[in-house]
Amino acid sequence: MTKATKTILRALAGETLPTPPIWMMRQAGRYLPEYRATRAQAGDFLSLCYTPDLAAEVTLQPIRRYGFDAAILFADILLLPQALGPKLWFETGEGPRMETTTTMDQVRALRPTSAIHDTLSPVYETVRILARELPRETTLIGFAGAPWTVATYMIAGRGSKDQGAAHALKNTDRATFTALIDRITEATVEYLSAQVDAGAEVVKLFDSWAGSLKGQDFEDFAVKPAAAIISAMKARYPHLPIIAFPREAGEGYIGFAAKTGADCVALDNSITPEWAAQNVQPTGCVQGNLAPEHMVTGGEALIRETRRVVDAFRNGPHIFNLGHGITPDANPDNVQLMIDTVRGA
Repeated sequence: MTKATKTILRALAGETLPTPPIWMMRQAGRYLPEYRATRAQAGDFLSLCYTPDLAAEVTLQPIRRYGFDAAILFADILLLPQALGPKLWFETGEGPRMETTTTMDQVRALRPTSAIHDTLSPVYETVRILARELPRETTLIGFAGAPWTVATYMIAGRGSKDQGAAHALKNTDRATFTALIDRITEATVEYLSAQVDAGAEVVKLFDSWAGSLKGQDFEDFAVKPAAAIISAMKARYPHLPIIAFPREAGEGYIGFAAKTGADCVALDNSITPEWAAQNVQPTGCVQGNLAPEHMVTGGEALIRETRRVVDAFRNGPHIFNLGHGITPDANPDNVQLMIDTVRGA
């Protein structure tokens, strides 16, 4: 099967398909017993990310089980900032922790972008394994965190509900904050380029905390960095499809593809599919946006809401997905029910 006939690539090229292609954010994850077994074999999360055979295995597991139209590289958005120098570790039950970067001296002390590949080479090997082993009809998606979201972790040293530390640095020392965003932007281009060189057919930018940026800050730190990354990637790989996910952008979704050059905008579930079909889809492919909690609760509500998303986006290019990542308490049987509903089984 050629790239031109892969359903994800057809949708990303602007084709309206009778049945939308489907994959799922965090589709390789803790809700799957086979993932938990491989994770135990790795010993810890970072070892799983940096062991290519095991990272490839967990990427392949949901493809074997469900036959999704795309596989997304198993990695973490914080591997890139780790490659720039700050220490990264994961606290059991609490999530990632990172050595903070909050001063201009610390920004200047980050490793040069050319040095990131020493740390990230196992990720590229995972991509090469997947490019060989995925079914011919399955599209391989690489990814990175968008600069604002990555910066929030680098500044605070951990995730937070309001990204307060990043907003504070942005408001009190804009020169340092902007310099950090610029460094992340530059490194992201090189990181994604290496993934493409290794075999990724699509790349996605995850801006998980874009919604906390308001007004001009949204333009400056969500739109402009994404546009810079996409422009640089398109200059190197003119036919590379790129998905952008400015989560909880609200009205900021309108025109986001045009402003950034993205081929597809992924949508969270804080907006309705009907609103997005009217305001976002007319300018290109959209991805989303079933609420992840339906993967936990299942039943008739899952079937009804899945059909609602499919119906809302029926008249334009659409990739079916969740509005965010599947949660560890999801029932694998509900994932199959969702897929069967999308595909009309």
